[in-house]
This record gives sequence, C-alpha cells and structure tokens, in this order.
Amino acid sequence: MKKLLLPILLIIITASAFTSSNNTVTRSAITFKTRNMGIGVDGTIGGLQADVHFDAADPAASTIEASVDVNTINTDNSSRDEHLKGEDFFDIAHYPKITLKSISIKHKSGDNYTGKFNLTLKGKTKQVDIPFSFTQTATGTTFKGGFKINRLDYGVGTSSLVLSDEVTVNVEAEVK
Repeated sequence: MKKLLLPILLIIITASAFTSSNNTVTRSAITFKTRNMGIGVDGTIGGLQADVHFDAADPAASTIEASVDVNTINTDNSSRDEHLKGEDFFDIAHYPKITLKSISIKHKSGDNYTGKFNLTLKGKTKQVDIPFSFTQTATGTTFKGGFKINRLDYGVGTSSLVLSDEVTVNVEAEVK
C-alpha cells in the first residue's frame, strides 16, 4: 500500500508540471504502479493544481510548481485507500498535499525535455529527474512523462518483504 501512495503523489505532481498557468487543463491522467506480494497494484490520483510557465523555445526560463490532494488516491479498493491515507503511509491529516517545484528544465531532443524537481511528500523533500514530452496538437498541447521513486525515501510505509519500495508514476495532461 505504501508504494501505491507514493506513485500516485508523484504522478499528480508530474501532471501539474505539464500545465500552463495561462492555459486550461482539459484532461489529465495520473497513474501509479507498484508490486505487493509479487502482484502489480495500480491506481490513480486526481485534482492537480499547478502554476506552469513553460516555454519550449526557452526551457531554462520555464518554471513549474504543482500540488495534489492526497485525499484523491484511488486504487479501486476503498479499504486500501483509507489505509494509505492513514498515519502509516501518507498521513493526510498532517500532510494533505504533495508538491513539486522545478529546479531546472532542459531540452533533450525533438519534443523531449527533462526537468529536475524538488518533490515534497510527507514533509520530506528530495530531488527527482522527470523526463517528459511536449507536443502541440490542433486542439492544444499534450504533456506526457513518467518516473520512478523509492517510497522509503519519503517515509511512506516501512521496509517490507512483500511490498516493493519502487513506485512508477505516469502522467499525461492535455492543455488548451
């Protein structure tokens, strides 16, 4: 369960990084995946808020700040969701939001970028690298990215033989 919460938070933060403060997010999908007892466990998180100033022509001048409400975690299992929201995992009573703030953004090639971000989860801030793509379409802009984190780095749960420490987060956001 711990690993599920961390990916959800990371996904929300990443999704927030792909929206512009001057634009409207028309759709977003934040998903996370981990393993529990050798079985893949996935979920979603919604309700992202962001202040994004992204310029594809000058990514170094771009900034992204985002947050998500941990209370929106959904693993399609209400008992697990409530457990994840509790003190052992996300402790939403004391840490209701997960935040992401850009440190730097660089162009890699084509529509591909990478950003260094400070991710704050459960009161702990760690730097994460997040690769993402930025694509213009006829109806707006699409951002897609993904990354992995170690839930233990943020104090989400404890060491476990059955629950993986690694959480994979994927984000897709359409901006108009």
